[in-house]
Amino acid sequence: MHDDEDTLYSAPLDGEWIKSSRSTTNGDACVRLMKITGGVAIDDSKSPHREPLRYTPTELAAFIQAAKAGEFDHLIDS
Repeated sequence: MHDDEDTLYSAPLDGEWIKSSRSTTNGDACVRLMKITGGVAIDDSKSPHREPLRYTPTELAAFIQAAKAGEFDHLIDS
C-alpha cells in the first residue's frame, strides 16, 4: 500500500458527518460525508455497522464532476 493510501485508510473518523440538504429530515436514511486526513469518508446512515468508504480528493472530484455532467442520471427513477 502506498503512503497516501496508508494515511487515508488509517485516518480516524473523529470529524463531523455532513449530509445533503436533500436527505430525509430525520437523518436516518442518508449518505453522509466527513473530511478526513488524506480525503473523504462516505457513510450510509442506515448501516452504521458498516465501515465507511474512503476516497482521495481526486477520486471524489472525478465522481462529483461526472454526477454534475449527468453521467449517472439514468440510474435514478423519476
